[in-house]
Amino acid sequence: MASEKNGRSGSGGTERVGARAAAARPGASAAAPIPPAVPSAAPPARGESVAGAEFGQAVRRWRDRTAPDAAGLPSGGHRRASGLRREELAQLAGISVDYVTRLEQGRASNPSAQVVEALARALRLSGEERGHLFRLAKLAQPGPETVPERIPPGVQRMLDRLAGTPVAVFDAIWTLLTANPPYAALMGDPSGWRGLERNSVWRHFVGPGGRARQTPQARRAFEATLVADMRAAQAKYPGDPRLRKLIAELRAGSETFARLWSEGAVGHHESARKTIDHPQIGPIDLDCDVLTIEGSGLHMMVYTAEPGSEAADRLALLSVLGTQAFTP
Repeated sequence: MASEKNGRSGSGGTERVGARAAAARPGASAAAPIPPAVPSAAPPARGESVAGAEFGQAVRRWRDRTAPDAAGLPSGGHRRASGLRREELAQLAGISVDYVTRLEQGRASNPSAQVVEALARALRLSGEERGHLFRLAKLAQPGPETVPERIPPGVQRMLDRLAGTPVAVFDAIWTLLTANPPYAALMGDPSGWRGLERNSVWRHFVGPGGRARQTPQARRAFEATLVADMRAAQAKYPGDPRLRKLIAELRAGSETFARLWSEGAVGHHESARKTIDHPQIGPIDLDCDVLTIEGSGLHMMVYTAEPGSEAADRLALLSVLGTQAFTP
């Protein structure tokens, strides 16, 4: 969600990592032999475990078969291999390149369920492949008592078809799962965010906020809606430890959240016109819509501009320049 603190988003939405289904290389499959370059043929080195090595081999194999364009990344330029680079997988999964390297080499053998889910999304694994990755990590797949983080194939296809439009997907408690390049260029690159930094409710009430302006009235309505979202999630997933920890952090870190929580604030998201203050491009007036996916509770946030408007021109410029053009 573009949750904001000082001048944040209106009643529209909020901000772990991106779902990607793998497109196999010609002649390759999930059961294909592991290339010799992968350290799978050798026995685990000291400090490694057999399970850790097998997990790393699977990640490397699926990374090698996943074409960049199938994962929503540009495929131009010289590439030594047709699959994803480690830094690309790290970007898509929202984890560090060093951690991806250690996982693939079997030197990090206890990934969390959130990391496994993020890798499955980034590699666009099938349901069976995702289950296999959880088993290799010796983890149970998340059950119905936990907040879903899996992006269904239909939602992923919508993301693919909106490649030129700023779009992000959040789970039911507004933790960022994936954001496409136009969204990152508009709202700030989230690839380096970790833990609570990826949760838009936390960013709004406790963290640095965001780029969308808010009137005092809009902010009050927006905050009430966020608290209502959290309470609805708690009622649906009372056994989720991640959700319990987040609520505790919010109540301890924000007097406003604690007060609204105690008052039982209610609200709902509506389509809204927002002004995004981009640090280089300047203010951009956009329509923000939040679509909630029934069943999973996922939130899809979409920003659009009126065709032919100055905002449309600025949005097009941002999509071309991306996030790197503004890096000092």
